[in-house]
Amino acid sequence: VVPDLVTSGLETVGVRCPDHPLALALLRGSCTPLAAPSANSFGRISPTTADHVRDQLGNLVEVILDGGPCRIGVESTVLLVDPLPVILRPGGCTREQLEAILKEPVATAGRNERAEHLPTQAPGMLASHYAPVKPMTLRMPGEPWPKDPTIGVLAWQNVPLGSPAAIEVLSQAGDLTEAASRLFACLRRLDASPATRLIAELVPEIGLGAAINDRLRRAAGLG
Repeated sequence: VVPDLVTSGLETVGVRCPDHPLALALLRGSCTPLAAPSANSFGRISPTTADHVRDQLGNLVEVILDGGPCRIGVESTVLLVDPLPVILRPGGCTREQLEAILKEPVATAGRNERAEHLPTQAPGMLASHYAPVKPMTLRMPGEPWPKDPTIGVLAWQNVPLGSPAAIEVLSQAGDLTEAASRLFACLRRLDASPATRLIAELVPEIGLGAAINDRLRRAAGLG
């Protein structure tokens, strides 16, 4: 029996098996399934290193297991499998990978469908989540970058013209895997920069790009 505290009172439960040797050793040593919250302050930027966890939680936790930087950099995919497979949250396992495994189409749920299957307080499902402290907006493809020396810029590939207060580039090579692994660390550095507000550029909506854009929209309060 799965306790209501784990399922938020729903009839479904999310199950995840990590492939990191340290996480697997913890599960084997525990001899029981584990249920735990994310290692960050609610609604804020997700940690991708042990130092990020220390920065946010400090003395609130007694032990931090350091397995190195996150390999993928974005959270897991949440997949509803019955009656038809539909992604409730894009993540490290892409829609294309799931379709190859399941041998059938996989849809991506819109906001209304997500709300139907998950409580509004479910982690990662709020319209505003993974958010920096500083206000953030999105740059749509083709839009000009604002010429404002007080902004912090999160760019996809190319450094924009002008002299913003801070600049982070996700992947100059245009590699979505690299961009996903750098996403939250870049946001953290921008949040700690002298910039007073942030603007982020969306990436191509393919593969891991769907998860990256999902996190960017939520960081801007548009999830």
